[in-house]
Order: sequence, then structure tokens, then C-alpha cells
Amino acid sequence: MIEVVLRAVRVDVGSATPLLLLEEVAGDRVLPIFVGTPEAAAIAYALQGVEAPRPMSHDLMGHVITALGARLFSVEITELVAGTFYANLRMLRGSEEVVVSARPSDAVALALRVGAPILVSDALMASEGRVMDLSEEEDEEAPVIDVADEADLVAELRAFLDRVDPEDFGK
Repeated sequence: MIEVVLRAVRVDVGSATPLLLLEEVAGDRVLPIFVGTPEAAAIAYALQGVEAPRPMSHDLMGHVITALGARLFSVEITELVAGTFYANLRMLRGSEEVVVSARPSDAVALALRVGAPILVSDALMASEGRVMDLSEEEDEEAPVIDVADEADLVAELRAFLDRVDPEDFGK
């Protein structure tokens, strides 16, 4: 497994779909994963440390894991099947390891909230990882929202949600 960090969240201009860029800690490859707008907002809230008046879903999951006497020790993005990424939550309860299947976006949001490492399988990074120089300025076709600019991401996601219609999801 390869440890990665959430390097940036981008919004694909053509589809207006958020994209996570998970960068190798000890390398130069990046794994891009498209996620839904609500999931990107949850990730942005975690990055900002936004405290909701009541627990959001990922906060709740972290509290449930702790209340059950377990600890999330890593999330693993394991494979890509027919265009869909798969992930696992790896938890420890006492001396028992518990593995639960999850969507990568939920796994990343939860990992950010509880401080667990994010891992990607070697085979997945080899097949889907891309070498990207994320330090250079990007062209206007692909706006970049780095993790340092989470407030901008949240504002952009809120603006998108304000103008989207339920009928758009049926297309």
C-alpha cells in the first residue's frame, strides 16, 4: 500500500464535477478520483475544521466507531472496477481487525476527521496514478482549489448547489 495525502480538490469544468487529487507521500504520482458535490463539500468542511451544530454524517461515523470501542487506523483505496473506485475502512477493536467496504469519498472524509492515513493499493496507483506537477500554475480550463483554499471550495460548491436543479441529475 502507498500512503497518499489529499493534495487538492478541483472542479472539472466540463462536467462541473469535483475531483480529488491524492498524491503519493514518497513519490510524484497522483490518483485522481471524481466525487459527488456533497462528498466534496464534506471533505472541504473536514479540511476547514467546520463544526456543525449537530454531527454531520462523517462526524457521526467517527463518533460511532469510537463509541463501539474501535479505532480507524487507515482507509485503503483498493481497486477500480468498471469505472468505480472501491475503498475499505480498516479498524481495530481490541485485538480484532474489522474491515468495512466504503466509497473512497466517504473514506477520505472520515480519515480527515479522525486523522487516519489514506492508502492506495500498489496495483491501483500503478495503473491509474498520473505524474502531475501540482506546484505550477494551472491554465484557466482547470481551476485548482488547493487545500489551502478550502473556503473558496465551500463557496464554489454552495454556488453550484444553489443553481442546480433536481432534473439535472436525471440527465
